[in-house]
Amino acid sequence: MPLQIVSHPDYDAGFSPDHRFPMGKYTQLMARLGELGLTAGLNRAQPISPDWLRLAHEDSYVGQVLACTVPTHIEREIGFPVGERVSRRAQLAAGGTLLAARLALDHGIACNTAGGSHHARRSQGAGFCTFNDVAVAALALLAERLVENILVVDLDVHQGDGTAEILAGMAGTFTFSMHAEKNYPVRKVASSLDIGLPDRTGDDAYLATLSEALGSLSAMRRWDLVFYNAGVDPHRDDRLGRLALSDDGLRRRERLVIEHFRAAGAPLCGVIGGGYSTDVAALAARHAILFETAAGFA
Repeated sequence: MPLQIVSHPDYDAGFSPDHRFPMGKYTQLMARLGELGLTAGLNRAQPISPDWLRLAHEDSYVGQVLACTVPTHIEREIGFPVGERVSRRAQLAAGGTLLAARLALDHGIACNTAGGSHHARRSQGAGFCTFNDVAVAALALLAERLVENILVVDLDVHQGDGTAEILAGMAGTFTFSMHAEKNYPVRKVASSLDIGLPDRTGDDAYLATLSEALGSLSAMRRWDLVFYNAGVDPHRDDRLGRLALSDDGLRRRERLVIEHFRAAGAPLCGVIGGGYSTDVAALAARHAILFETAAGFA
């Protein structure tokens, strides 16, 4: 069975190539997956229902994004204006993660070619994140009573402050973030479990720490669904990363996470998270490692 992948051409909102956020990576990721022969299980994302968005975000903020009337000071925190294409992209990415989660429940594993917008908080976006797609999808599935215990494994180089804030105290959710301690955001929001790593942590130390954490997480309970934020910004060549992982380190990380939870029988929904480079083709190839690895477990 091919890996179930969710995507949409409008994940790419058409930013200038010199923008700090490498928007072209979404188009190039799909091209890379095509080259690898991984698109047989492709599903098209649809914009998410505003009702689902309101489970994770304040109604006033949802309305601002949908109407493209986000206040300028919040747009500055997000890192770009929220015009029509950005608003549509945010709705599609959240819808894509929810669809990928449903496919993971049906097939055991599925991935969205966007998502992982973990800095978006209940009242606003921040850090290149407009809607928090993982928090939205988690709360939607809990509301539908399709799952009871959801684990978020966030390995983006930046701490998942928005996800931690939205899901804090929510029964049935547990958030785990392993990140560079001295990186953005300056003010962290406590996850259920945080591991802050020192700058220049390399492959072996990173993977040893992660392996121990995964064992602890699986000992807690049986997870009905795992959301995996596979940000590639811990890579040594990433403009915003500080953890010095290699390509091989990322590949070993993806196998460690996916193999661990699939062996435990937990469905896994992968999202791509952060990755920042002026070499967008190389960046897309790093993101593609998640899909190459996941395809071996489909």
